[in-house]
Amino acid sequence: MELLNKTEVIVYPNAKINIGLNVINRRVDGYHNLETIFFPIRICDLLEVRKNPFSSGIAFSSSGLMIDGREDDNLVVRAARLLMNDFETGGMKIHLHKQIPWGAGLGGGSSDAAYTLKAINELFKLNLATSQLETYAAQLGSDCPFFVQNKPCFATGRGEVMNSVDLSLKGLWCVVVKPLFGVSTVDAYRGVQPQQPDHSLCDLIRLSIEEWRTQIKNDFEESVFVKYPQIEQIKKQLYDLGAAYASMSGSGSAVFGLFYTRPLFIPSETFKEAEVFVMEI
Repeated sequence: MELLNKTEVIVYPNAKINIGLNVINRRVDGYHNLETIFFPIRICDLLEVRKNPFSSGIAFSSSGLMIDGREDDNLVVRAARLLMNDFETGGMKIHLHKQIPWGAGLGGGSSDAAYTLKAINELFKLNLATSQLETYAAQLGSDCPFFVQNKPCFATGRGEVMNSVDLSLKGLWCVVVKPLFGVSTVDAYRGVQPQQPDHSLCDLIRLSIEEWRTQIKNDFEESVFVKYPQIEQIKKQLYDLGAAYASMSGSGSAVFGLFYTRPLFIPSETFKEAEVFVMEI
């Protein structure tokens, strides 16, 4: 039975992978138009939002992976402030246990922000509709709105214009390998050459996964692989292990592989100086 006066909400912000990423052109606002398929995966942070009757502000704390930067710039804090500015929520304590690697292209920070919005909406009974939560999320980052519904989607614009796609990878295994360094989003965009794709990803994902290998690409790979050959080597290793499809995710350093059966390998020996996550989809 749900408590009538809930005092805390605990949620598990998850990561995403990009199945294909086409950088189409540069916009007048300085961003780029792109198209990609966002797909949720089960690498998760832990986020606790608790009412704080002794304060009208935000008390933020974190554990797990170190979070760089000023607290005021943290997406979780910014998300909470967005709602506090528009609604009388009262004070809150927020704790984030960080496990999704940074600089990986897995959307960890964006997911944390979107789940903060959802948790505050539930805890303080704001009754915000999904579309309203997505509008708030769009103010925080291009891929933040995806994590509100957290379903496979075809994203365009800066990544904030989303349409659902009929894509199931159920039963497949996903291996995500993140080297011990990240890739700056700014650097990744600096090296990419925008171009109009020959075919839409909405059409290409209807192909067999084996055909994705030659038909679906991430435009960031070409320049990132030149600067970081370790990332290209990880992709090659995933194919050597039997991946049906492998790709860099987003503009970050993580590479994922999709397998029909659980791959048998020893992560510490196969992928040296890297974090490895193995999960069934």
